[in-house]
Amino acid sequence: MTDDAGVGDGAAGRLELCAVMPVYNEEEIVGQVAESWLEVLDGLDVDYELVAIVDGATDGSEQVLRAVAERHRRLVVDVKPNSGHGPTILRGYRRGAVTADWVFQTDSDDEMPAASFGELWELRHNKDAVIGIRASRDQSAGRRAITRLARLTARAAFGCRLADVNCPYRLMRSTVLAPLLAPIPDDTFAPNVAISGLLSRSGARLAEVPVPHHDRTTGVVSILGWRALRAALRSFGQTVRLSRARIPKISLPNG
Repeated sequence: MTDDAGVGDGAAGRLELCAVMPVYNEEEIVGQVAESWLEVLDGLDVDYELVAIVDGATDGSEQVLRAVAERHRRLVVDVKPNSGHGPTILRGYRRGAVTADWVFQTDSDDEMPAASFGELWELRHNKDAVIGIRASRDQSAGRRAITRLARLTARAAFGCRLADVNCPYRLMRSTVLAPLLAPIPDDTFAPNVAISGLLSRSGARLAEVPVPHHDRTTGVVSILGWRALRAALRSFGQTVRLSRARIPKISLPNG
């Protein structure tokens, strides 16, 4: 089931920002994470909605979020059957591209702090997308290899030179993002890799900002070992296929 929020008080009923947060089994931390984002966004005086998309969680994540939503009208709890992280992100992006001028994605595991968002938001005036770089990230050898594979895939397929192509901390202008979403299948495993490549190819004005990163203290990583490698190879294939797709011409704003 889905809770539909009003689209705010902006021009023509549009919000300034739709912040998208996919959620899967983060009962211990998700309430705190949602509260921190609501506090930061309220402090920036942004007309926004924070959309927490619960991807078939089997714990109490939904109940925790609904309790927060009772106190904060800006939090929208969207619950759907489990389909994976990538499809959940795409669901949020497609919503945000319709309801708001800007779309932002963050994860619900508290690995990257809400406090860093203000720096990205300030850059929006002359950029079309601002992508985080996970600073001080401590990865296993396997995870480093997967991160490198994603970066090399985006570079080979799109000529993308972004440092962290799959970073789950990104702000994107809706008018630029919307046409890029059109060719991306709903079941894409790692859509942020392809979107990074498509943004680069489009000529969008991009910026990168280091964002502090720390390992999760609760929950578990859902894909490890050989499953992670297989997932990376699947993402590689999907990204290469998307690089061959025709995408609509993007009209970039002036100034």
